Amino acid sequence: MLMNDAEFDEALVAAVFAQAGDRGWRSVSLVQAARDAGLDVARTRTRFPSRIAVLMRFGAMADRAALEAAPPSGPIKDRLFDMIMRRIDVLQAHRAGVLAVLEAAPRDPLLGLMLSRLSLRSMGWLLEAAEVSTTGLRGAGHKRGLLAVWLWVVRAWRNDDSTDLATTMSALDQALDRAAQVARWLGESDDNAPPDPESASDTMPPDEPPPVPANGAVPPI
Repeated sequence: MLMNDAEFDEALVAAVFAQAGDRGWRSVSLVQAARDAGLDVARTRTRFPSRIAVLMRFGAMADRAALEAAPPSGPIKDRLFDMIMRRIDVLQAHRAGVLAVLEAAPRDPLLGLMLSRLSLRSMGWLLEAAEVSTTGLRGAGHKRGLLAVWLWVVRAWRNDDSTDLATTMSALDQALDRAAQVARWLGESDDNAPPDPESASDTMPPDEPPPVPANGAVPPI
């Protein structure tokens, strides 16, 4: 049976991340991944000209999983919590491969830069779905604030071997609370000043979510 584009993309992405988990991200071959999954190599080349294209598609898949079931109403924190955990569920489904990407990113500046941009864009989608503005200077601060939360949560997820991801959920809950207290980007304050992730580090104890690094390095998607 001929796969539609969405089915083809999901199969190829799964094959690539499986290969990354086995061999490391730098050793991934799109041709071999396609063959392993029984997919047409020429079609793979058309849809995925590079490994970066795979990561872009994977990020879109994670966003779709979060946005399709986004709560239409309720407290902003609860809505963001639900969407972020749905994104984490997508990462968890390809855990070994995602961890391989995380291991490779610090040694690959181009990869790290691309992941930074993809992550920031994804945070914008989640905020808009939660009815938090991402326009203007304040909106840019909102995105950076949620990016800091995402960074902290992925860090917790990397070390979370539990089946229910309880540690990850706890880290997310704490990070969202801390973000609201420090950066006020959840929209629960009348203060119109944009959040300042850099200055927030002065008030955060060592076990609290860190601000976004100045070099923009963030975990993937």
